[in-house]
Amino acid sequence: MTPLRYLHLDVFAATAGGGNHLGVVMGAETWSCDAMQRFARWTALVETTFLLPPTDPKASYRVRIFTPHKEIPFAGHPSIGSAHAALACGLAEPRDALLWQECGAGTLPIRVEGHGASRELLLQSPGERVLATGVDAHPLLASALAGIDLGQLPPALVDGGRRWWLAEVADEASLRAWQPDHQAILALATASDSMGLCAFARVSHADRRLVVRAFPAGVGIVEDPASGAANGLIGAYIAHAEPHGPLARGYEVSQGREMGHDARLVVQIDGASIWVGGSSHTVIDGALTWST
Repeated sequence: MTPLRYLHLDVFAATAGGGNHLGVVMGAETWSCDAMQRFARWTALVETTFLLPPTDPKASYRVRIFTPHKEIPFAGHPSIGSAHAALACGLAEPRDALLWQECGAGTLPIRVEGHGASRELLLQSPGERVLATGVDAHPLLASALAGIDLGQLPPALVDGGRRWWLAEVADEASLRAWQPDHQAILALATASDSMGLCAFARVSHADRRLVVRAFPAGVGIVEDPASGAANGLIGAYIAHAEPHGPLARGYEVSQGREMGHDARLVVQIDGASIWVGGSSHTVIDGALTWST
């Protein structure tokens, strides 16, 4: 049994241990889908990815993304972490400052900015659509938002690789202190075939202009410490609703502190293109032995 290279990453961390865990396996071309799923179940990480040779001639590499329960076509922090692993292990080189990731959502560009420890990677979302807006957009939405005062933008259901309900909260303190009804969010997620609810609040006195909390009850997670895809949808919604507003060109996000993490995400808005990402750090670089 030939050992494979395995990285355990801290994705979007502002401080050590502050981001989202990701396991990345390289060299598993001969593994079956069942073997990949079994390993992802064993790691018990929110997502585990497998870097493979691309089938699209344009792509730098191909990635398959697994939760402990199923394979998914796309997710934010697994895409950024997989790009970090591909660069760190010499599996890909940027072309015109871009990597091209082949995944279940297509072949997506990832912008490479900087080098070494200061390098940041930003993923272009696979396209966003605002499907519905307003508290009355779904009969279960009001229950999911109970106990919180809303901000200036109406709640919205937005789709773009993943589908989320988004809600702006009136202020940072209220959002950080909020104790949401997770069963109500689960009911909303189930009924609307969505990930769940992602709430955000504006901050005017700090480098990070938005605070975000994400509750992906639709995939069995109570709260997510760093949500790449959800933050991409928030950026798209802000760009759609406030094309000339103070956040229309981009901003930085704080997420995860309510659950003991400290994530920093960067959102760049370039016309109709939304880029979301940040930095990743390799915590463990080792050899994996796994029976397939």
